[in-house]
Amino acid sequence: MDLFTPMFLHGSILHLGFNMYALYIFGPGLERYYRHGRFLLLFLLGGFAGNVFSFMFSASPSLGSSTAIFGLLGAEGVFLYHNQKVFGGVARRALTNIIIIALVNFMIGLSPGIDNWGHMGGLIGGTIFAWLGGPLLEVRGISPDLRVEDIRETRDVILATVIDLSFFGFLAFGTIFLWGN
Repeated sequence: MDLFTPMFLHGSILHLGFNMYALYIFGPGLERYYRHGRFLLLFLLGGFAGNVFSFMFSASPSLGSSTAIFGLLGAEGVFLYHNQKVFGGVARRALTNIIIIALVNFMIGLSPGIDNWGHMGGLIGGTIFAWLGGPLLEVRGISPDLRVEDIRETRDVILATVIDLSFFGFLAFGTIFLWGN
C-alpha cells in the first residue's frame, strides 16, 4: 500500500493540467509564507491524508495531486484565519472565497470518477498541519522600519508533522488491520 505515489500520477493530460493550474493558483502565495521546506511538507502531508481517506472510504484507487491541493486549500483558510490582524478585512474576504472554492469543488466532486473522499482527507490533513504548524505572522519594528515575521517555532512544525502522520497513519493501519485491505 503506497499512500504517497498516487499524488504524482494522473489519469490524463487534462487531469494533470487542472491540478497544475490549481497548484499555480494556490502554491506561490502559500509557499512565500510557509517557505520551501514547510510548503513541501504541507503538500506531502495533504496528499498522504487524502490518499488515506480514499483508501478507507473509496473502492477506486486514488490518482492525482488534488488530495495535496485540497490540503493547500485547507492550509490557506487556516493561514488567513490565524493572520487576520496582519491582513485585515482582506483576510475575511479571501477566507470567504476559499470556502466557496472548496464547496464548489466538492459539488463538482460528486461527478463520477472524482474522488471526493481523497479531497476531504487532503483538506483535513492540510488544515491540521496548518493549524498546528503554519505561519503565525506578527508585525514588528517601529515605523518606517516595520517588518512581518513568522513567529511559529520549529518545534511546532515538527509536532504538527508528527501529529498529522500519526493520525492518518493510525487510520491507514487500522483500516488494514480491521478490513484487511
